[in-house]
Amino acid sequence: MKDQSFVFDQIHIEVARNASDDFNLFHDKHKWLQVTHNPFKGPIVLGFQLNTLIEYQMRLYREAHHENKIIAENQLRYSNYQITFVNALRPRQEMTLDIKKTLITTIPDLTLTNRVTIKSLDKTILIGYKKETKQPLFLANTDLSKLPDLETLSDKSMVPDSEFFLKRKWMHNGNVKNFLSGSLAEQSDYFDDLTNLENYPEVFPCSLTSGALLEKAQMENHDFKRNPMVYTSHDISVDRLHLKRIKNNDKLHILVKQLPESEKNTLNHTNILLRTYECYGLLEDKSILFRIKLNLVPLEEIIKNLSTKTQ
Repeated sequence: MKDQSFVFDQIHIEVARNASDDFNLFHDKHKWLQVTHNPFKGPIVLGFQLNTLIEYQMRLYREAHHENKIIAENQLRYSNYQITFVNALRPRQEMTLDIKKTLITTIPDLTLTNRVTIKSLDKTILIGYKKETKQPLFLANTDLSKLPDLETLSDKSMVPDSEFFLKRKWMHNGNVKNFLSGSLAEQSDYFDDLTNLENYPEVFPCSLTSGALLEKAQMENHDFKRNPMVYTSHDISVDRLHLKRIKNNDKLHILVKQLPESEKNTLNHTNILLRTYECYGLLEDKSILFRIKLNLVPLEEIIKNLSTKTQ
């Protein structure tokens, strides 16, 4: 597919972060200045905004190439995003999105794969893949059936006899429409109140994990100004069958588990330890809507690593 150009303005960032309750200082038009040694020189676009732009452009790509029929006929119910963040994107900074031609493989199962790249100012912002599969590509073997009744637990609490932090959210059509518009996606392709069209996009429910992570860190007295964290990757699997069931005001239980840091889990073969989280979005009947593996690192460590390379 020919590269397409896009530009996010600050208002897009404002709308998206408000719609998803993401209060990370990196996106705030005033508070970005409070982040210690912030190298970005201004607010930056949300990672899940870029994921949603990819989702929407892939939707248009699938329609144009009649690939939705393949997905439906072969019951490829899982939509997967494998995204690596390389650089940050600033508002008013023109960027291009490139979607490579679909690769269809049949071993071990039928899979549709597209490589995606976002670039700006001759720098790569992110690289990754969008894949359609029968089974989730990430965290497929997780068993959550033994968890207690989440309805009985307090919001922003630890789930008893588990390592999970629980954050409860509600789906609101207005927030989703705003997030789509803030991500340069056409909201009317998903919602039309006059015709009762109400189809939730894939990434929006996943974007609520950022706010859950922030609230977990806030309860742990994390200092967002002195020790900011940045995403390095998102691995996402969304169940499209469960997604079709979501309606306005539906409840979503978000579960977050932090894995122990390990010297075997580092950033791009450096000595920077990755902070890895496993996140799940459960509907009221405990059906798993999404599975996400997130990697973050302290901004300070990235800056130190860059300064070492330039010396």
